[in-house]
Amino acid sequence: MSEARILPGRACGDCTLCCKLLSIDALEKPAGRWCTHCNVGGGCTVYETRPAECRTFHCGYLIWEHAGEHWNPARSKMVVASEDSGRVWIMVDPARPDAWRREPYYSDVRKWAQWAADARQQLLIHSAGRAIAVLPDQEVELGRLQPGDVFRLVERFEGGRRRYEAVRTGAAEGPAGSPAAPA
Repeated sequence: MSEARILPGRACGDCTLCCKLLSIDALEKPAGRWCTHCNVGGGCTVYETRPAECRTFHCGYLIWEHAGEHWNPARSKMVVASEDSGRVWIMVDPARPDAWRREPYYSDVRKWAQWAADARQQLLIHSAGRAIAVLPDQEVELGRLQPGDVFRLVERFEGGRRRYEAVRTGAAEGPAGSPAAPA
């Protein structure tokens, strides 16, 4: 991921949700479980020596102006993460798997899905162990993603209307998956 600039007025504060939702290869920490170095609500107990994966990660709330204050992970129970490849992940706390469907989040998700499609990018929700591709006109259940799995966006025109499909492909057919993305 490229170096990100934290937006004025944004900070992690007492939020530690990324320490639960992200997988951290260097610590052999799976997604969806609290990191053993996390003082929940207090921060990282090994902050000065934390792995590079943790040092370079900035959630969308911190760096993306389109993620309003309501996207603070401590409030939303979701972590927004983007990749240089153009994929955006919304990782949802397993304790609240439908959080992304509540307002005002769902309206944002629908708007972001259109922006992603227009830019030939991807928006994925990771909720309750499954991935969902959010397209401008539908949501596509992708099931459990394995490391290296990707999907590509296919645009079709039917009856003068633009339609989208999410096609699951193997790693050899598309860009690599995110090491920070849940498995």
